Amino acid sequence: MFDTTWDPSKPILEIENLSISFFTRLREIPAVMDFSCTVMAGEAMGLVGESGCGKSTVALAVMRDLGKNGQIVAGSIKFKGRDLTRMSEEDLRHIRGSEIAMIYQEPMASLNPAMKVGAQLAEVPMIHQGMSRDDAWKLARQIVADVRLPDPDRIVNAYPHQLSGGQQQRIVIAMALMSKPALLILDEPTTALDVTVEAGIVDLVKDLGHKYGTSMLFISHNLGLILDVCDRLCVMYSGEAIETGHVGEVFDKMRHPYTQALFRSIPLPGADKNSSPLVAIPGNFPLPHERPKGCNFGPRCDYFEAGRCDAAEVHMSAVPGDDRHASRCVKWTEIDWNAPLKAKVVKPKTPVGKVVLKMEDLKKYYSVSGSAFGGGTKKVVKANETLSFEAREGETLAIVGESGCGKSTFAKVLMGLETATSGTIMLFDENVQSTPIQQRNTDMVSSVQMVFQNPFDTLNPSMTIGRQIIRALEIFKQGKSDEDRAARMLELLDLVKLPRAFADRMPRQLSGGQKQRVGIARAFAGGAKVVVADEPVSALDVSVQAAVTDLLMDIQRENRTTLLFISHDLSIVRYLSDRVMVMYLGHVVEMGTTDQVFSPPYHPYTEALLSAVPIADTRVIKKRIVLEGDIPSAMNPPPGCPFQTRCRWKSQVPGGLCDTVMPPVKMLAEGHQIKCHLPDDVLSTMEPVIKMAAE
Repeated sequence: MFDTTWDPSKPILEIENLSISFFTRLREIPAVMDFSCTVMAGEAMGLVGESGCGKSTVALAVMRDLGKNGQIVAGSIKFKGRDLTRMSEEDLRHIRGSEIAMIYQEPMASLNPAMKVGAQLAEVPMIHQGMSRDDAWKLARQIVADVRLPDPDRIVNAYPHQLSGGQQQRIVIAMALMSKPALLILDEPTTALDVTVEAGIVDLVKDLGHKYGTSMLFISHNLGLILDVCDRLCVMYSGEAIETGHVGEVFDKMRHPYTQALFRSIPLPGADKNSSPLVAIPGNFPLPHERPKGCNFGPRCDYFEAGRCDAAEVHMSAVPGDDRHASRCVKWTEIDWNAPLKAKVVKPKTPVGKVVLKMEDLKKYYSVSGSAFGGGTKKVVKANETLSFEAREGETLAIVGESGCGKSTFAKVLMGLETATSGTIMLFDENVQSTPIQQRNTDMVSSVQMVFQNPFDTLNPSMTIGRQIIRALEIFKQGKSDEDRAARMLELLDLVKLPRAFADRMPRQLSGGQKQRVGIARAFAGGAKVVVADEPVSALDVSVQAAVTDLLMDIQRENRTTLLFISHDLSIVRYLSDRVMVMYLGHVVEMGTTDQVFSPPYHPYTEALLSAVPIADTRVIKKRIVLEGDIPSAMNPPPGCPFQTRCRWKSQVPGGLCDTVMPPVKMLAEGHQIKCHLPDDVLSTMEPVIKMAAE
């Protein structure tokens, strides 16, 4: 191999003053400027920043895969001492996949749907190392076992569509490790996965990194994940590295205003929507051809000083006394980094009123054919089982659980997009359990609205923003004339804190966070009393998340809206919810106030969910509970307790009850219920999953 002369004490990857541009017919778009980063052998480097900051562009440049329009215009990328930017295509082919491997965000995009998993894995050593077919298949089976997949013999003979998302991502990781690369690039490898699956993948990546001595470049916008996985990190903003250093030092002794602003906009332990709300970063991310003079972050920075911060290009400067810590800020030595936030705006708690929504013993079953061609015995998918709860005026009820637990099915039934199999849904004293949306009157439809996960899919691309909101007002029969509706549309833009000029813009001219605000404005066009928010911030950057969640809270205070907040992100749930409902395989396994659900005793599933949440705080000590296996199929649920196939407490229940009997609903305290067989004396021994180091 070409690296026999490389000294392992030297950097394995050394990026120096890298600049990358994309060339369109109109202009050159500078995507990355003057970027430098060093990864030592065996080190995990995290690359953090918002969408569009250039993280993935840097990764693709290391792979030399920038497409036809992308071009490295300055700088060098040295891998094991050799400059990749000057290497021939032939040499690059030998390195890609064998010496440097990359894992992408969407696992199915990396797998061939028409090939068995084993054949796809075996291809790697057969191509790169000339290994025989039999040896390559043996290695494939061994690495499938290494990535902790059950029954490796079955998996290697399966097709990708026969595996769950978490299993597919493990196969992609196995494929990247087949030739034991020296450098592994991971581009948001867990974004599409559930938090419990993510915890398993993160542990796996760390263990395999140590086992194979692999260096890593880990790209993520999740600071908690970076703290879990990486030794060092590099924070990017608008194409530049703005702070780099050891993970612990950057988290605890940050020396750039953008890094500080990022931490203030994420819900860490102690954040509270009323007493200590999150602080959103003002303004928007600059477009590549509209970057300001001097510091790119200047227009959004609390410490900006005209004539100084915008006078000339700002370079990285070393922070003395720390391990390779540097900041791109002209004022970092003058800022008091320990100063408390300026007087926080303490917001009033929304008073909780009467019950507006009540579900009792709601069931939703789907009937599906036994074979792909419509024949065979009919099977039943039990999406929701005996769902009972109530929600009050002005309350935020969070609904949490993994994919496939029935959260979205319940939302569809409430909205009238599906009708329930049995049970009652009392909405303002009217039973709507079997009333589809087509048969609901306008008042009923306008009073229950939904904010969807992906703002890009919910807006009409050929209609202006103003027209889309007016269209909703027309449907909800709001306003007596076109002038009334136009005035109300402008008020709704004010409500979601968008400039009135946006009424004439098309959706493509808005950022993701702005589009989500339009979705919220449309949901409130008919004076909605109940709003179902289905993962409304999961597609947004952390700084935008803070603004959108606080906007929802402000509107709730003003309108006394009941908010049903569906999410898998327990950090945001803890921050904004009054009560929490935990779902697993169609069942409500725990329900209570936020404080009750986040403190022991927990349902064993809630305990595992809490332990899996990545928290970007070095003071937090977490108990690590990684769930084995995936959620069972709703078509073939396990007997007894739905969680018994993954429960670590099962041995504490006498007589094998968990395997045979559905657990009863047990009250732990007033308003706090769990569905579990664990005896009270065992529950009383549960310890907190999340503790602060000072406690």
